[in-house]
Amino acid sequence: MSDLPRELALHKEEIEKIASNYGLDFYTTIFEIVDYDVMNQLASYGGFPTRYPHWSFGMEYERLSKSHHYGLSKIYEMVINNDPVVAYLMRGNSLMDQKLVMAHVYGHADFFKNNAYFGTTNRKAIDMMANHAVQIRRFVENIGAERVESFIDLCLTIDNLIDPRANFPVESAQEASAYDVDPSRLPVAKLKAKDYMEKYINPPEFLAEQRKKLLQEHEEKRKIPQRPVQDVLAFLIQYAPLENWEREVLSIIREEAYYFLPQAQTKIMNEGWASYWHSTIMTKHKLEDSEIVDYANSHAGTMSMAGGRFNPYKIGIELFRHIEERWDMGRFGTDYDNCENIAEKKAWNKETNLGRKKIFEVRKVYNDLMFIDEFLTPEFCQEHKLFTFALNPKSNEYEIASREFEKIKQQLLFQLTNRGSPFIFVVDGNYQNRGELYLWHRFEGAELKLATAKESLKTLFHCWRRPVHIQTQLQDQFKLLSFDGKELSEKNLPKEEAYTDGWGRETEVPD
Repeated sequence: MSDLPRELALHKEEIEKIASNYGLDFYTTIFEIVDYDVMNQLASYGGFPTRYPHWSFGMEYERLSKSHHYGLSKIYEMVINNDPVVAYLMRGNSLMDQKLVMAHVYGHADFFKNNAYFGTTNRKAIDMMANHAVQIRRFVENIGAERVESFIDLCLTIDNLIDPRANFPVESAQEASAYDVDPSRLPVAKLKAKDYMEKYINPPEFLAEQRKKLLQEHEEKRKIPQRPVQDVLAFLIQYAPLENWEREVLSIIREEAYYFLPQAQTKIMNEGWASYWHSTIMTKHKLEDSEIVDYANSHAGTMSMAGGRFNPYKIGIELFRHIEERWDMGRFGTDYDNCENIAEKKAWNKETNLGRKKIFEVRKVYNDLMFIDEFLTPEFCQEHKLFTFALNPKSNEYEIASREFEKIKQQLLFQLTNRGSPFIFVVDGNYQNRGELYLWHRFEGAELKLATAKESLKTLFHCWRRPVHIQTQLQDQFKLLSFDGKELSEKNLPKEEAYTDGWGRETEVPD
């Protein structure tokens, strides 16, 4: 790594000032120049050279190195959500590329600081990763590299089993232990009465009914969890019979999963926002005449969607531009939505000039799912030739399936919901009163990949130490997949025995 050369440092200062004048707000941003080999190393570690040791990072480095060597890919930049923001530039890039990358980075830096979904992330992520690495290395020294690495392998297979809505705390051990009392010793609430009126005011049948209610309430409180828990990792950390070092490792994997979660939730918006600003800054302020062709080539390469490939950079930047144009022309609100005159609607321009204000608002409060749901329009899909595709069983080739707006939007929303992962909940930590773990897959139209689910059951068994089950749905049939430590099993579940809402068994199963 090295300090920026004077010429680049001057360009950095200019770009930073331009970005600030446009209203971008970011933490102090530090740029480092590295060669391609170091860039590949950084990329393999997710941008953090201080991360814990694991073979998967080495494997990713080999993949990136070969891809670079054979000219299949090239990493132009990398930026870390941290305070200060740390970004890397590739040594050997042209001056034009370096300016483009710096402008792009300031877009990311603004998004990191201001988007609501990054609001709870650790802004000292470099320190966090370094601390995690120290802990892992200490476990390796004390317990052995093979055991620690094997357990990390297991944890990484289930690191997506977190709650994407929030990083909320689970019930504490102290709260849980409050339920571990002898229910026969629980006092029954009585009505106040004189001694001679006791048997009339509090007759035995009344006291028996009160004790029955008390025992029922106590048993309900003893249920673990009290309600469906989507943060499976947090549940395991709290209740699984793990060794202390295993609990710490799983906590590290969970903490890092939550750090990277917003990046998965806002990929389209984040890249679109950064691309919008590098395009604006470069074309209006930082391009020399001699750089126009090279810039157009680089920008076009980044925005390419050839071959039906979904490109978050392209969709993101164009949708931000679409929003800006609509709000500049007043194409929103009740009057516009209710206008049925096609010609009038096509020529609609109220010159409201609210576009720039609107896109700043959007970048602050939306994630990708909301972004697509709220702002994708039929006109946008038509203009950018979006479509859905499917495998033709006759030709065994993928072909265009539909150009209908609703189907395109539905497919995009389906892919973005829960980051494309299935909804998995813990619904019973004492299944059949045998201490077994029961998980529920909330069916949203996409079936579980059985091979992946069965491997996850093995991982969960290693943590739970007792049989683990997961209920899923294949077409119209409920199924229960189980692993008892030796064998994987699969059986059909009658409707009356299946969880249908993640908690009770009595909800009627829809046909």
